[in-house]
Amino acid sequence: MQEATAQQVSEAEPSALEVRGVSHRFGAKVALENVSLTVPRGRFVVLLGPNGAGKSTLFALITRLYDNVTGEIRIMGFDVRRNSTAALQQLGVVFQSRSLDLDITALQNLIYHAALHGIGRREGRRLAQNALEGVGLADRARDKVRTLSGGQARRLEIARALLHGPACLLLDEPTVGLDIASRERVIEIVRGLVKNRSVGVLWATHLVDEVNPDDDLVLLHKGRIQYSGPARELIKMAQADSLRAAFMQMTEAEAVEPL
Repeated sequence: MQEATAQQVSEAEPSALEVRGVSHRFGAKVALENVSLTVPRGRFVVLLGPNGAGKSTLFALITRLYDNVTGEIRIMGFDVRRNSTAALQQLGVVFQSRSLDLDITALQNLIYHAALHGIGRREGRRLAQNALEGVGLADRARDKVRTLSGGQARRLEIARALLHGPACLLLDEPTVGLDIASRERVIEIVRGLVKNRSVGVLWATHLVDEVNPDDDLVLLHKGRIQYSGPARELIKMAQADSLRAAFMQMTEAEAVEPL
């Protein structure tokens, strides 16, 4: 039998994340309407939208904090409703709100998280130390989390999300509250994961300057996808002179429409 080429294997591999036709309501309020997007392995996909666009609601559905009753969500081919354990094992998440234990060390936080994934203490310690090195925090391993800066704590959360070797990483507004240098370091680390580990990343933000022209971009506004494709093509489509101008045009269009 002829062996499959690397390209054929890559094409046969499921996407890190697939969202198809997902809608969600809070009572009468529509939070998401018919949302679809794909995050391939080894791609940095930006979910761009103003505050209140529905980004966090979508993350809650992907992570099963909310139940999606319409549409389909798959992580590495596993349906999050029908096979949630297998799906979530392939997922790492950095939520907007901080969730580290401030009174134990950086290393202890990671070892504890590894145990939640069924990883033994010895292996958990090894993985934790490697993860700390990967985000530039090996020298802070035995420091309590409350002594870390905001940027260092964020990098620790990224290390924690990667401990179990997920194929897909979700980050919800991960640079909020960080200074410019810390923001750039966090972005650099995550883009490095995409390049070096073929992790599929869905990066949710309202900050246009975190988007590169070659990124895959999903523009979400008032629960609806306004655009999906290469970031540079949005500028052409909107006939704007910058991504910021295109973003403002696309997200303000509904506000000026007559009732």
